Amino acid sequence: MDNEIKKLRVLSLGAGVQSSTLALMIVKGEVPMVDAAIFADTFGEPKAVYEWLDWLEKQLNFPLYRVSKGNLKQDIISAINGTYKFMSVPFYTKNPITNKKGLLFRQCTADYKILPVNKKVRELLGLQKKQKRKVGTVVEMLMGISMDEIYRVKVNRLDYIKNVYQLIDLKMNRKDCINWMEKNKYPKPPRSACTFCPFHNNEEWLNIKSNEQEWKEVVELDRIIRKGTKKNTDEVFLHKDCIPIDQVNFENKKDNQIDLFNNECEGMCGI
Repeated sequence: MDNEIKKLRVLSLGAGVQSSTLALMIVKGEVPMVDAAIFADTFGEPKAVYEWLDWLEKQLNFPLYRVSKGNLKQDIISAINGTYKFMSVPFYTKNPITNKKGLLFRQCTADYKILPVNKKVRELLGLQKKQKRKVGTVVEMLMGISMDEIYRVKVNRLDYIKNVYQLIDLKMNRKDCINWMEKNKYPKPPRSACTFCPFHNNEEWLNIKSNEQEWKEVVELDRIIRKGTKKNTDEVFLHKDCIPIDQVNFENKKDNQIDLFNNECEGMCGI
């Protein structure tokens, strides 16, 4: 058995509309079966996403593994306090003297989404830390990306993992996924993204604001990150307007805030 070449088929589950639709299509036999689904948890999702994930897990006829690198929000706060390396989220910055605006480097997707999923894949392959895989090992990783997000299609950086885009093969867009859910009498999934993601547009910020507790936590985090870190002395903000989040006019219809679906996280966030 140890000499057998390993083959694995997994679903990278973001718990949003597309990946949830894909998961349920697998259950119904409309998409070939997987060995497992993997959800990378940043501990920063809205409560509705975790409730949805709990419901979804009960519908699945294959294992769901929840993995995590750690609490992203807490690591952000630790970076400000100097006990963590850096803020890995691309928050907006403004120089208090020149008012020049910028954007922090984005590392959150790679560290908190991709790496934990790949680590679990290695575990499912039976590989120990630093153990080399056998030549011929193949992993198919299903990604919940639809036709309207075709620009997100990418080759996996690991040569033994092949990203599979089943929804694109079926020529389904996000609306098709919602229609499929309705047709099969499933509830509509919530949108999946960290509550403090700087790529929210104003409509999404309004959705978050409608939850009093989550909004309170977002406002507090926005206040905490303001002073930046020792390596970054610019002021830091959650919103591109570079003003406190609770002072932003989210009713502005001319808002051109980057949308998570237009500036995605390597096909892993918000899917």
